[in-house]
This record gives sequence, C-alpha cells and structure tokens, in this order.
Amino acid sequence: MTESGKPILYSYFRSSCSWRVRIALALKSIDYETIPVNLIKDGGQQLAIIEYLEETRPTPRLLPRDPKKRASVRMISNLIAGGIQPLQNLSVLKEVGQEKQLAWAQKTISSGFNALEQILQSTAGKYCVGDEVSMADLCLVPQVANAERFKVDLTLYPTISHINKSLLALEAFQVSHPSRQPDTPLELRA
Repeated sequence: MTESGKPILYSYFRSSCSWRVRIALALKSIDYETIPVNLIKDGGQQLAIIEYLEETRPTPRLLPRDPKKRASVRMISNLIAGGIQPLQNLSVLKEVGQEKQLAWAQKTISSGFNALEQILQSTAGKYCVGDEVSMADLCLVPQVANAERFKVDLTLYPTISHINKSLLALEAFQVSHPSRQPDTPLELRA
C-alpha cells in the first residue's frame, strides 16, 4: 500500500499474470499505483491475488455464487493459467531453442485451446461461464493475445474468438491492455 492507501501493483506490461490482475482491479474500480518491473517471468500467484480481491472487494463478482458455475470458472482459469500459459513462457521457450520456439508455442497453445474450446461450448453464454464476466474471462483475454502473438490460427476456435471479442469491447479490458501501460515501449503503444 502507498501512503495514500492505494494498493501497489508490480507490473510488467506484457505479463499475462499482471494483465489478469489489472483487469480485476479495473472491473472492481480499485484505484492503484503501478510500479513497472522488468518481469520476464510469470507465476501462478495472480489467481490468488484475484481471489483475494474477490474476498475483500466482492463487487462486481468474479466468482459466481452458484457452486457449479464457480467450479467451472476455476477449472477454466486453472487450465489457462496453469496448463497453457506456462508452457509458452520465455523461460520455456529459451529451453526449446530459437529455431523451434514458434512451433512449440503454437503446438502448446493449440493443444490447450482444443480442450478449452470444447469446455466453453458447454459453459459459455456471452462470456466464458454464462453472461457475467468472471475470473475465467480475465485469464482468457491475455491468453488469446499470446496466441495472436504466436500466430495461432484462431478461426479453429470460434467460441474462444467470440468471447474474446465481446470482452475486448469492455472498458476494463481496454484500460488494462498491455498497449496502454506506463512501461509499454513507444512502438507497442495503442
């Protein structure tokens, strides 16, 4: 916390994890201070931060009241944050080797998106789980951006693409976008 009582977010503009938290903060209208860090690593702590925000600032809800829907949100969030995104992080790509990075990232994202597309066909409404924005949606948008960066053919995933387009129209997803962060390089700014 700052002296003014604002929470501090240590953030890297391109980090999927930071982006998820920025979306949550924007949805919950929480004013915060950003301290940019050159964070070329990600971790699983962002879901814990989002759950903390949910417990301390419960509106708008990012986890549905309905236990079955809440379980679906957590399943989708964990699939993306724990099963897809870590496999295409810079640390993994370095191990794969320069010449194989694109193919590796495309393969891992496509494999995860094949599973995710099937799940979303049974859970989606306007968004990942029904018609209310949830933690799952906070995970989806940054991962679709990663897929676009690695040139994954998103026409194979119509449900994912439709949900992503709907979410990107929302202000919270726009203000939290990596192209609009204080540490975004000028050539990548919106």
